[in-house]
Amino acid sequence: MVADTDRRHFLTTLGAAAGSAVLGLSKAGCTTSPPAGTSDRPSHLVRFGHTDLWVSRLCQGTAFRTHLSRKGDSKEAHDLLRHCIDVGINFFDTAEAYGSGQSEIALGHGIAGRRHEVVISTKAYPRVEGEKIAFTEPILRTRVEASLKRLGTDYIDLYFLHGPDKKTPSFHEEEPDREAPTWAHMEEIAAAMTALVESGKIRYWGVSNHLPRQVEELMEVGNQSGRSPMAGLQDYFTVVAGDRRSLMVDGMFPLIRRGNLGLMAFSPLGGGNLVPGREVPEGSALMDVVTVLDEVAGELGVTRPQVCVGWVAAHSEVASVLSGAEKPEHVEENLKGTELTLPASAMARLNAAAEAYAVRMTQEKMALHRFGEPSARSASA
Repeated sequence: MVADTDRRHFLTTLGAAAGSAVLGLSKAGCTTSPPAGTSDRPSHLVRFGHTDLWVSRLCQGTAFRTHLSRKGDSKEAHDLLRHCIDVGINFFDTAEAYGSGQSEIALGHGIAGRRHEVVISTKAYPRVEGEKIAFTEPILRTRVEASLKRLGTDYIDLYFLHGPDKKTPSFHEEEPDREAPTWAHMEEIAAAMTALVESGKIRYWGVSNHLPRQVEELMEVGNQSGRSPMAGLQDYFTVVAGDRRSLMVDGMFPLIRRGNLGLMAFSPLGGGNLVPGREVPEGSALMDVVTVLDEVAGELGVTRPQVCVGWVAAHSEVASVLSGAEKPEHVEENLKGTELTLPASAMARLNAAAEAYAVRMTQEKMALHRFGEPSARSASA
């Protein structure tokens, strides 16, 4: 295990504090002051919500799918991760679901000897052999301990639920009913996460791909006396977010601001659909967005990926943009995107393109549901 002075200080200062004193939160939000020495932090780092974690605007993911192997002994993956640290990225995301834990092993090897320089996020998967499970304290404790072993560390900075579990309604499911009561289960989750924080195995916790009302419930139960408050979210937000766009902008963003939560926005290139060189059907909803992206990129003398990353990073609710580049040059390209300042006119055009894409995709999904087939070829975009 890697000893870490920051963790020791964290546990000494906070580990013995129970209740709302765990992070000094009031029910209305966070009242903690920045940790000592923040004036010495590199200027490219930002605070993740109300936590004392300072992270790069770009978070490097490890859900390798194209060029790199998910195997834990992949030297190429280790080299890429070390390159990320060398160019200024200190934030890394992984999950037990990526390669059946192999991506966690790869990350552990990649940061070996440099654990004190980085912030690690990993996630608990809500399924076993394809079947949904309900998260409980014993299950989450077992999952955390397995992740710690694979990562080769004795603490996790941010621990997320990878998605809604068996007792939690999700965005695209009929069962359980989306209006089903969840408060009691949210209390169980908050209690389980609090136990993990107090054990020192994790520092902060959050959820991914949940509904706004669940996030609001978790905020409330987490701010109760004796609980560790939720710290952040990991969610899909990109210029081609489709029908999740309104859920984020109208539902999640107000909660993020109210609770001072950190947001890791993943897939700035739309799951690869916006990568230059990918075939885009003529006349599709995706082509309309690509056209605007390339126009803006040409005017600013930057690349399409940089505009994609820059657009996401321009939203004040986003703490860090989570991307999964698998080549050093793509890592550096995405990193430059977080430094890009998009003119107001460019943002307006991109926002309009994002909204038009969301409307069109929603209409096509409705047509598909109603008639059993896409209304146009663009449904595949």
